[in-house]
Amino acid sequence: MTWQHVRDQLYRAIHDAGFTDFQDAYLAVFSYPLPDGVRPSELARQKRMSRQALNYLIVQLEQLGYLERRAPADSDLRLIYVSARGRQVAETILTCLRQLQVDWAREIGEERFNVFLDVLRQLAAETEKQPAKAGPGR
Repeated sequence: MTWQHVRDQLYRAIHDAGFTDFQDAYLAVFSYPLPDGVRPSELARQKRMSRQALNYLIVQLEQLGYLERRAPADSDLRLIYVSARGRQVAETILTCLRQLQVDWAREIGEERFNVFLDVLRQLAAETEKQPAKAGPGR
């Protein structure tokens, strides 16, 4: 329920910032870390999506101007980069998340909220140590 609340807040903030063509499904691509200078197959692995599903989103995000595919000077391999418009959305997301943190700290108290963040950071660090598990479509 909390995660859905966060997604709803993010989606509303993005639309309120004028990005009315940004769909809820695009949040999967715009989650941390942002796809900047990454191969599509690597991004699919990071986001735990099939390459086909991710490519579908990439094409849409490219057409809307949120992402770009470019080849580095020394390669013909095209990598995914966040465009200037995509960076504006990312900044909107970050601002919204910061405001949610302020609101939650006010609701439950700064000390409790800081303990909550510490626990989340510890869990995230443990998760990063574990190998990614194969899921559907991989």
